Amino acid sequence: MATDRDARLPRGRAGIFGEVAEVYERSRPGYPPKAVTWLVGTTPRRVLDLGAGTGKLTRALAAAGHDVVAVDPSPLMLSVLRRDLPDVDARRGAAEALPLADADVDVVVVGQAFHWFDQERALPEIARVLRPGGRLGLVWNLRDETVPWVAELSRVIGSKDAFPEDVVGGRLRAGTRVGPVEAARFGHTQRLDREGLLALVRSRSYVAELPDGERDAVLGAVDRLFTRRADDGRLLLPYVTQCYRCAVPRQFAGRAHG
Repeated sequence: MATDRDARLPRGRAGIFGEVAEVYERSRPGYPPKAVTWLVGTTPRRVLDLGAGTGKLTRALAAAGHDVVAVDPSPLMLSVLRRDLPDVDARRGAAEALPLADADVDVVVVGQAFHWFDQERALPEIARVLRPGGRLGLVWNLRDETVPWVAELSRVIGSKDAFPEDVVGGRLRAGTRVGPVEAARFGHTQRLDREGLLALVRSRSYVAELPDGERDAVLGAVDRLFTRRADDGRLLLPYVTQCYRCAVPRQFAGRAHG
């Protein structure tokens, strides 16, 4: 049954990623265990994976022994998560209208999605569902463009990825919005064959939105790059996993959404 919270879910992001849900699951990298430990800790906790998508971060959280609630606005993305992680509590919802009770979780984590949120509405919701002493953790896998072929890949696909420090520095740290923000970085790699690299590019929202002819041209250029750069039919794609964590003041929970 549709609810008022359902009616307020953002349509744009859900539609873009829903169309490429299977490609997203096959092609996107996971998250290194050290990053998950830094974000959440070693003691089992109840964790909200917000903007969970197909469950890339959810999987790592569950493997670390945490009790995970996964929330995403896209039914198609959630259908993949539920299929692959049937024991996880997966719910449709948005950062601005969370389908959780007050003080329900110890930690809220967000993988690759914080820049999509309306923070004026999302931060009060995050504060509302966090228990006293809880915290917010943010993580992005960033291609390591210090490697020449990776920099070339970004030029070919016309990368429009959000840069985390801009997002966190320009929004989250503004004024006295949150407690002190800590940061950490971890190395991570992904081994890709030709189809894997092409699928990874197709999974990018800005590529998925291109007209067919433009998207085909981008994929053709990526295919040629693979031919020139691959070793024994594989490329090792390096990432920098950028993490942030902070407390969210309880006073945000009392703010009206407007």
